Order: sequence, then structure tokens, then C-alpha cells
Amino acid sequence: MRTVEASCDSFADIMHYMTVMSRIRNALLNPAWICFLWVGMSIGISIIATPVRFASVSRPLALDIGRHVFAAFNKVELAALVILLIIVRLSGRATRLWSVTALLVLIVIAQVAWLTPELAERTQMIIDGVEPPSSYAHAIYSSLELLKMGVLLYLGFSSLPTSDSK
Repeated sequence: MRTVEASCDSFADIMHYMTVMSRIRNALLNPAWICFLWVGMSIGISIIATPVRFASVSRPLALDIGRHVFAAFNKVELAALVILLIIVRLSGRATRLWSVTALLVLIVIAQVAWLTPELAERTQMIIDGVEPPSSYAHAIYSSLELLKMGVLLYLGFSSLPTSDSK
């Protein structure tokens, strides 16, 4: 036979579980987590791994590895972008964050559709022993990468709850 205290404990457990689930739901509906995860991945791939790769192996091998890494990372970034757009829409922040997310969409499209293929083509030329003509593609890609990180940090920090919103 259950006692009144046992019933209260199970009710308290249920309420605690609901509170935890509500917190998890609210955290997942906050765009900050995907923004910070994406920035971390970008720093790892673009800022840390790339210079190490060029310091470790020959230029053609480093370029070939980089071509494969960035092709795979572009797919991950597209998935992160879709997740971010869904979260921004579901979170109710779409009207406040639409312009910044639109800028992010343009940056990712430019990198995936234009710059990565061009840089991959230049990489293949170097691997084949041909020095490609000068181009601003790498400088543009790097600049957009830094801008993308800044946009993601802005989105992430502006999505965090303030002490007033608790």
C-alpha cells in the first residue's frame, strides 16, 4: 500500500522530470548551441588543422588532404546551416535574427558553390605540377571564413538568455 509521502515523492519526481525536460527543450530551441558548435568546428578545421597540415607534409599532399577535408566539412556546414535555420524559425527569433542568418546563408553558399570548387581545381593543378595563375579565391574564402565565425559568434551570444529574461 502506498503512503501519502510516497505519492508526494513520485509527484515531485514527475515535476522534476518535467522541469528537466523543459530545460532541455528550451536549450535545444536556442540557436546558441549550434552556433558555438559550428564556430568550434570552423576553428578546428580552418585555424588549427590547416596550418599544422602544411607544416607536417609536402605542399601537394597538404593541398590534397585539405581538398578532401574541406569538401567533407562543407557538407557538415550545410547540415549545420539547415539545423540553425530550423532552430531560429522554431525558437520564435526569426524576425529578430533573419538578416544575420541570411548573411550566413550567403557566406556558406559562396563558399560551397563557388570558392571550394575553384580552390579544388587549383589544388588539382598544383598536384599535376602546374602552377595556377594568381587568384584572390583563397583570400576571399579566408575572409568569408572569418566573417562567418564572427556572424556565428554574434548569433550565438545574442541568442543567450539575459539575466532580465529569467
